[in-house]
Amino acid sequence: MPDEPSPSPSDERWSDLERPALDGAALTAALARDGRLWRAVEVVERIGSTNAALVARAADGAPEGTVVVAEHQDAGRGRLDRVWTSPPRAGLTVSVLLRPDVPAARRGWLPLLTGVALAEAVAAVPGCRTALKWPNDLLAADGSKLAGILAEAVPAPDGPGAVVVGVGLNVSTRPDELPEGASSLAMEVGRTVDRAPVLLEFLRALERRYLGWTATLGDPVQSGLAHDYLAWCATVGTTVAVTLPDGGLLEGVAEAVDWDGRLVVRTPGGTVELASGDVRHVRGGSAPGG
Repeated sequence: MPDEPSPSPSDERWSDLERPALDGAALTAALARDGRLWRAVEVVERIGSTNAALVARAADGAPEGTVVVAEHQDAGRGRLDRVWTSPPRAGLTVSVLLRPDVPAARRGWLPLLTGVALAEAVAAVPGCRTALKWPNDLLAADGSKLAGILAEAVPAPDGPGAVVVGVGLNVSTRPDELPEGASSLAMEVGRTVDRAPVLLEFLRALERRYLGWTATLGDPVQSGLAHDYLAWCATVGTTVAVTLPDGGLLEGVAEAVDWDGRLVVRTPGGTVELASGDVRHVRGGSAPGG
């Protein structure tokens, strides 16, 4: 996303009405009343990448439940090393530190779990319909991109290690601040959207989903995650073109998400299970879920 232009003096008087600052202490207090995972919400004014900052802290032993939110991220990373930047206070740029004690293969469900939590939070915004694109995008009803998710593993020599999950959600971002094919919550509903309630909804949904999933040792069926992910997913049942990490292209019909969170694609040459890839929907459908 391009940097936001410097406001004129007359614009600056009104900027906080559309893009108010987040209050870390208030967010932490609200979450502490009814939750047990999140330790504190740390709001930083400017950062290169919330994920990079938390990955470094995870390697130094930072506890599970650490949350970092950036008012302005200028060197964020998406999947495939894409740059993700956010204009000041225009979106939610948040990373969380998790230490899931589940079998390694089940960790592939963590970005999908995060997507379900994000979809549920955005669905609480009246008039906003969304769907998930495997493995890491939240889409508006017309297929434009609202958010991206990036999960990064942090290995540990004496244990299961950590996972840092980052989310970048366009909230009040304007069309001139977005790349082609992207949208924002404000654009979808035609009015200003307050970031703080959306962030609280997301973190509460993520905590509920995560604790249920880890309690079943990452079992996507027993925890209900597989059922709910498919209810939100616009990819399964769709013809897709997938750019693979090595640059190859695979085309076929996305038939399922398997036990380990991999996308099962039926191709003319047989069925393939994909752990990663950049998916393009060849034939779109209406957004499921809320």
